[in-house]
Amino acid sequence: MHKLPYRSIKSLYALALAEGEGVGTAYEYFAKRLAMSRWLPAAWRPRRLLVAGLPQKYGLSFDFWLLAAEWGAALTIADERPAALQKAREALDRAQEGGLLPALRPQFVLVGDWPTMAELPGDFDLALSSELLQRLPPPARMAYTAQLQARASLVGLFCPNAENAGHTNVSGLTGLRLEEAIALNAGSGWRMRAGFVDMPPFPPGVTRSEAQRAQASSGRLEGAAMWGLEWYARLEWWMPASIRRAQSHIIYALMQPTST
Repeated sequence: MHKLPYRSIKSLYALALAEGEGVGTAYEYFAKRLAMSRWLPAAWRPRRLLVAGLPQKYGLSFDFWLLAAEWGAALTIADERPAALQKAREALDRAQEGGLLPALRPQFVLVGDWPTMAELPGDFDLALSSELLQRLPPPARMAYTAQLQARASLVGLFCPNAENAGHTNVSGLTGLRLEEAIALNAGSGWRMRAGFVDMPPFPPGVTRSEAQRAQASSGRLEGAAMWGLEWYARLEWWMPASIRRAQSHIIYALMQPTST
């Protein structure tokens, strides 16, 4: 188990605000860090990190960018959409103007074809993505996963949970079933840890005014509520599998070679 530095939901909320998102994204980031802490090798520090596709709708995966900053790793951010890469550059500028991720200098790469990723520079220690798999057709998902396994020492994929209709209906995103994500690793010889994560105790699609967002980032009562959310996120792991399958927003597939 790799002990990632503790980051409160309140501190992750500041990152989410810089992306134009809110407390739901901050909760997601906290929950995903718990999942990755259970998977990453102990005392491991990657030197090169790849974000292999930006989210389709929610945020810009600033939680992955934060990992690169914590480790001092070189960060490459790849996407097939020029507008998404430009949005990411602008969001990083805003974040750094606010004192967030000050030393981060990512390389942005426009990818023409995910199954080949010919534009990417070299290999990576860790490749991560969120909200990418569901926008690829099934054959391309397999090729995408295999290409990441050929280029990276560890691969972590997150995508919407197709079995939570409440979330996919509100978000407008398609998703994958857990079994579909597990099948992406078939025949690879890699070990996989797969499951459900991100089950906040509030309905999807909740929006807040700018005044409410400001209050959440500074108010004492809101801070206490976010602290409570952290404990709820930890309790997710102890909830029955049937509840997690039906109510989690995200499925994860975390992969590493058998020898790792």
